[in-house]
Amino acid sequence: MTRRAALIFAALGFAWGIPYLLIKVVGEELPPSTMVLARTALAALVLAPIAMSRREFRAGLPTLLRRWPALAAYTGFEIVGPWLFLARAEHDLPSSTTAVLVSVVPVVGVLVAFAGGRAERLGLTGWAGLGLGTLGVATLVGFDLVPGQFGAVAEMLVVVVGYAVGPAVLARHLSDLPGTSVVLASLVLAALTYVPVVLLGPGLPAELPSGQVVAALLTLAVVCTAGAFVLLFALIGELGPVRATAIVYVNPVVAVIAGAVVLGERITVTTVLGFVLVLAGSFLATRGPGKRADHPAPALTVRT
Repeated sequence: MTRRAALIFAALGFAWGIPYLLIKVVGEELPPSTMVLARTALAALVLAPIAMSRREFRAGLPTLLRRWPALAAYTGFEIVGPWLFLARAEHDLPSSTTAVLVSVVPVVGVLVAFAGGRAERLGLTGWAGLGLGTLGVATLVGFDLVPGQFGAVAEMLVVVVGYAVGPAVLARHLSDLPGTSVVLASLVLAALTYVPVVLLGPGLPAELPSGQVVAALLTLAVVCTAGAFVLLFALIGELGPVRATAIVYVNPVVAVIAGAVVLGERITVTTVLGFVLVLAGSFLATRGPGKRADHPAPALTVRT
């Protein structure tokens, strides 16, 4: 890995590791739907001039518009549903716990590919990874959480399934289009979806949120969403799409550390054990003999 690649890798690991902390901060004053609307709209405004300045954006736009059903499905599974339920879940769960639960996405992604006939046999290594990932989640839920938090765990299940299905839609219907075009269109579509949800639901805030919340929201939209995708495409250019997927194992580490240092969240032995089991399971499941290298990893799509 070159120095430039290492710097990009570290920056992206940070940008995709701190959203859980930021969502927790913003959620103290803003409803989940309002947070998602602000985040998607701001990120789209930042990413738009970057994407539209590229020739491939203009060339691929007609094709992208013709495939609007696939774009709508991808947006729903990858942004509209997961970002709302993640924000809801963090009202009851520590940010570090949600990060560990999200890290099981590669395991679920393998199951989605297997169920859809897009993967070959898993082999012993793949099945061992699925078992370890499941055991890690069971350890976390069974020992670190209380019954009042199980509803939030169900919401996280929606997040994980959405994050696993989204890349499958991308791989089957949108993988030949420029990544910046798909991401920008998804952010715009998600923002438009949440305009009526917010107006008919909680409404716009009656007063400006606190400076801390505004700063967290801007960081979430500009750094962790728009900026992260610029870094992602640069990382893929440096390392290729397969090696770049290693970023999925860095994000939850950053999230757990950030939650403990900034929010004072408790890290127990079972948290660490569940975390290790989930990451080991993700590693093995996505590197079993039946894993196809041309499948886009869940880490390389829209993320928290």
